[in-house]
Amino acid sequence: MIDASIVPVPKQTLNKDEKVVVQQEAMPAEWSPAKRRQKDVQGRWTKKHGKSHFGFKLSSSVDRRHKLIRRMHVSTASEHDTLHFEQVIGPGNTSRDVWADKGYVDGEREQRLGEKGWWLHIQSKAQAGRLLSECQERRNRRIDKTRVRVEHVFASLDPMGGKALRSIGLAWATLYLNWKAAAYNLRRLCSLMEVGPAPF
Repeated sequence: MIDASIVPVPKQTLNKDEKVVVQQEAMPAEWSPAKRRQKDVQGRWTKKHGKSHFGFKLSSSVDRRHKLIRRMHVSTASEHDTLHFEQVIGPGNTSRDVWADKGYVDGEREQRLGEKGWWLHIQSKAQAGRLLSECQERRNRRIDKTRVRVEHVFASLDPMGGKALRSIGLAWATLYLNWKAAAYNLRRLCSLMEVGPAPF
């Protein structure tokens, strides 16, 4: 199962000239060393459901059966979810089924991965001016029953301090989120061992 989630970091207050420089991942020459340490030039703004968010994006591949995080990739929040779809697919996974929401629709990629043996279960997306057919809606609901399990993983990070970070920069964000994923997997593994099924 594949999904992406926004990881908020402290918002940056910049003037117009500073924004132009920061968009090139550089820092204005007039900034003092202290100010440079406190400004995040790699975080980006994005909009989701009409709200603006600043930070990074966590793309994850989650095991359908045991809800363990298999692979993850951290990028800027402005990058589209689909850009890292193939990076988070686990080539070592014994299952060839991939579940994702309608944000990952891409006919060319689906054909390419299908030829490599992957079976993609991606929800249908309505075209402009055309509603989904009843058959497509039923298929979407069927896919969602499995795909929604990836949301449980993101929700499980909330009691562990949530996804919000106080760090600066993509490298630190990647490090902290990898630690959080490792901690989640260990906790999940303990619960699986208590229940009884072999996790691997």
